[in-house]
Amino acid sequence: MSNEYQYMVDFSLPKVLSEDFLRLIPHQRAKVNKLFRDGKLVNYALSLDNSKMWAVVSANSEIEVVEFLDQLPLTRFMKFSISMLTFYNSVNSDAPVFSMN
Repeated sequence: MSNEYQYMVDFSLPKVLSEDFLRLIPHQRAKVNKLFRDGKLVNYALSLDNSKMWAVVSANSEIEVVEFLDQLPLTRFMKFSISMLTFYNSVNSDAPVFSMN
């Protein structure tokens, strides 16, 4: 039986995005979409200025998170830190939002 935890990965993107980096973006998107479908990736966000990126990952250990990150084509271009989360709350986008108005 597996006990999955959630981890926040805080990425710092390079100041200058190289041709190699830009060429790999479609591959990154495809991999991210697969990881969402597989339930391994919970959240993925990029700052407006393209300097930071965040991901919430479901995994059994920090080692598994690093293995997960190795699957992403752009990881080798970025510095990152991993933090185990005590909890992660979000709004389910599939659930209807009711208004009293």
